[in-house]
Amino acid sequence: MDTHDPSVPPHAQSAVAVDEPHSRANPRTRTRPRGYGVTHDNTRHTTRFTVIGNHLAQHPELSGLAIGLAVHIQSLPTGAPVDIKTLTARFPEGPTRIAAALRELETHGYLRRTRERTETGRIVTRTVSCNQPGHRHDRDASEALPPGPPARRAATAPQQKPARRAALPAVPKPAYTSPALLKAATEILAGLRRTDPRLLLSATDAEHLAPGVAAWLERDLTPTAVRHTLTSGLPPEPLRRPAALLAHRLAAQLPPLPPFRAPEQTPPVRHPLRNCDTCDRGYRGPDPRNCRDCRELRQPTPTAA
Repeated sequence: MDTHDPSVPPHAQSAVAVDEPHSRANPRTRTRPRGYGVTHDNTRHTTRFTVIGNHLAQHPELSGLAIGLAVHIQSLPTGAPVDIKTLTARFPEGPTRIAAALRELETHGYLRRTRERTETGRIVTRTVSCNQPGHRHDRDASEALPPGPPARRAATAPQQKPARRAALPAVPKPAYTSPALLKAATEILAGLRRTDPRLLLSATDAEHLAPGVAAWLERDLTPTAVRHTLTSGLPPEPLRRPAALLAHRLAAQLPPLPPFRAPEQTPPVRHPLRNCDTCDRGYRGPDPRNCRDCRELRQPTPTAA
């Protein structure tokens, strides 16, 4: 029988010998060296940042250009232009690629583009950016109702309030207003559509712009000069809001006041030299018969009561 020598230490198994077969059998299980892949050096944003969902940043079907345009559009303030011409001027890609990218975003729900008719009858395109498709905040109440007769859903759906239009820019005010001056200014505004049909103004817009035109007229400008300033050099594309453009021109291009001219003084009337019929003294005065002294003597003296 073998005996165990207590003076001999037990043989420890090597960790390398244990792990080596596994590492040789499956090289992918080896520990990856440090620095493999992307690392992040993040700083918390406190101002001027936009929250973008990973469903957009890592979208499996959108192109890189479409993702970039979606991020750019979501970072813009409300009212910023996002048409193809504006985006082409902002990015190096051409209009064909940008138009295709916008169609991608529209297909996947990140953009909604509808054509609407304005109060003046012009057709415009309304663009809505959705940061999370499928969670529309402006969904009609009729879409949330269960299926039923169309007439019933239409009767129970609440009416949405129309969006309020932004106020027109301020226009200069005349120093002295008069009904005749405001009437002349209103006639100029009403006649602009004869020069350019796009400058058709409503009564409310004309009432807002009339004081600005009156301020130009009191600066010794003729109606023809004012009309030429408001209608020349207009952009070729359709005017989204012609009244706002005219208000900006009236304020930005207001001419200076004319130089001060002192009123002309009327020369005094010089009467011819006459001889008084009473005292035969020569005099100059409006009375052709008597001088001032004789005229005063001839006036009746008031009697005391």
